[in-house]
Amino acid sequence: MPTTRTTELHELLSPDHIRVGLSGTEKSEVIDTIIDLLAPHEAIRDLEEVRAAVHEREEKMSTGVGKGLGLPHAKTSAVVDTLVAFATTDEPVDFGAVDDTPVRLLLLVVGPEEHKSQHIKILGRISRLVSRDGVRDRLLRAETPQTILDVLREGEQALQS
Repeated sequence: MPTTRTTELHELLSPDHIRVGLSGTEKSEVIDTIIDLLAPHEAIRDLEEVRAAVHEREEKMSTGVGKGLGLPHAKTSAVVDTLVAFATTDEPVDFGAVDDTPVRLLLLVVGPEEHKSQHIKILGRISRLVSRDGVRDRLLRAETPQTILDVLREGEQALQS
């Protein structure tokens, strides 16, 4: 299986791995639901091991990074490639974020240990994108997975210019 090395979010995501209006009000519930978006992916060796790794990481320190963004993530041998999923939530979810702002935007990143550099770059990229008010607002207003992809692509192009 070829290894993905890009850090472009719009290239890593597909509409099947994006959920608009994710339901749930508890952090563990929304994390489980976004993990489930990856279930059919061929790079998953063991979905329950992925789930355990993400929750274990979350217990060490909240991934609520501020500005309404949650970044649940883990490095695990339960996947053979870096995978991402994205969701907006119907309701704000308390992630214990550094700025006490509830989460409405979620990016899940899971990958094998040897993709650590790519993993870090992806987390940094979404943080930079969401720190831009216009991008964050458009993501929150998006009504389809394709709109999410379009907003991310445009935002990433703006980062490079």
